[in-house]
Amino acid sequence: MPSEPAPPIPSFHVNAIPDPSRTTADDPMAALVGILDLQAALPGIRRMRAWGHEVLAVQPGERTLDIGAGTGTEVLELADRVGPDGDAVGVDPNPAMLAIARGRAETADSRARFVEGTAYHLPFPDDYFHAVRCERVYQHLDDPAAATAEITRVLRPGGRVLLIDSDWHTVIAHPGDPEVVARLSKAMLTTTPNPASGRRLRGLLTAAGFAIDDMGSEAVIWNPETARPLFMQMIASAATGGAITEQEGRALLATMEAGIAKGDYHLSVTMFAVLGHRTS
Repeated sequence: MPSEPAPPIPSFHVNAIPDPSRTTADDPMAALVGILDLQAALPGIRRMRAWGHEVLAVQPGERTLDIGAGTGTEVLELADRVGPDGDAVGVDPNPAMLAIARGRAETADSRARFVEGTAYHLPFPDDYFHAVRCERVYQHLDDPAAATAEITRVLRPGGRVLLIDSDWHTVIAHPGDPEVVARLSKAMLTTTPNPASGRRLRGLLTAAGFAIDDMGSEAVIWNPETARPLFMQMIASAATGGAITEQEGRALLATMEAGIAKGDYHLSVTMFAVLGHRTS
């Protein structure tokens, strides 16, 4: 499973289609961190995260968990909110990403801490946390109900959970041949374990015994720096799987680059968020 907040940026080997996300050192982890940082700066992501912290309403002294912590930005925010008497923990399955998060916490002189784990296996006792957040993890899960049960286990009775995830059926890409773009989008749905995760969050929490307190959504619009690697990921996957041809992929990429050059482009996906609390 990749570092949970976002899928990894692959090395594109589809007949040498260029990959602008690769660093000069050709370091996949550095490329991934760079993409995550660019995504974190997107206005839509910032608005969704700010709203999420507002409704999760973490208080001083509480114990909080961020599942799929990635570079650790949201754990640092939680650490500021819980203060010296609380506990803010981030979980991620990627040891290299954990090292980066720990380094950033040290630089910020933050009390945030990070441990290795997955959404299926959280290394904490039952009924431990007051609040849990989980952003863009469920789209990678083939058994989201099991992850929800694990969140239930580590939450105290009355504890709050905030799930945030994308719904990849809502992707809008422009410019490009509509028929090719449709095949591209359809192909991506088959390569994402849980592409409709955003719309299913409420049902998963309800089935696990949570009461729903609030919901939100944000159509995240990707700027050129973030759109290029995501679009290329989609093209490479579709071309490898035969959904589009190499020629169609190159033409689509060229059309997008031309659109970016003149300011006529769009790439977006809708993210949904659900806040609930454990009722028993």
